[in-house]
Amino acid sequence: KLKKTIPYLPDDRKKKYVNDYHLSNYDASVLTSDKPVSDYFDAVIKSDKTLKEFSKIVVNWLTSELFSLLNEKNIEINNSPITPENLGRLVKLIKEDIISGKIAKEVLVEMFNTKLDPEKIIEQKGLKQVTDTSEIEIIVDEVLKENQKMVDQYLSGKDKLLGFFVGQSMKKSKGKANPKILNEILKIKL
Repeated sequence: KLKKTIPYLPDDRKKKYVNDYHLSNYDASVLTSDKPVSDYFDAVIKSDKTLKEFSKIVVNWLTSELFSLLNEKNIEINNSPITPENLGRLVKLIKEDIISGKIAKEVLVEMFNTKLDPEKIIEQKGLKQVTDTSEIEIIVDEVLKENQKMVDQYLSGKDKLLGFFVGQSMKKSKGKANPKILNEILKIKL
């Protein structure tokens, strides 16, 4: 009878995190050091079955980004303005390449301040990531045309300049271009 009334113990949770979610011992320890934190993490993972695959990313967003905002405002996790479901939705949007990690940080802060869900914020602020290759090609063409001297240097062997072109293209797209697609297009064009 007593065994049934005992809540899920930290060591059991830690084993589950390491074995089922393939988290590192360190991450599992961080999550299980405080019951409200592990409850929050469990709620995020339960909010969407596919998040189990992304548990490492969920841990990163929880322990670095969200913890940072909570500490800044001196708020306990169980009073977080960002619900576990909304944090889960944000991670999914990153994994589905709808927004970049950089934009996600901006969205997280907005979620924290407004309690809105990430999709609403992305829609209101027009933050959806650009994945249309023709749109990215136009941006890349403009950047290459504006920086012909750098293109010549790149072609003469200074391949470290690729970062410069990526940076200029991201600036022109206001950080919305999908970095993977952008890199591929740049390499082809160069």
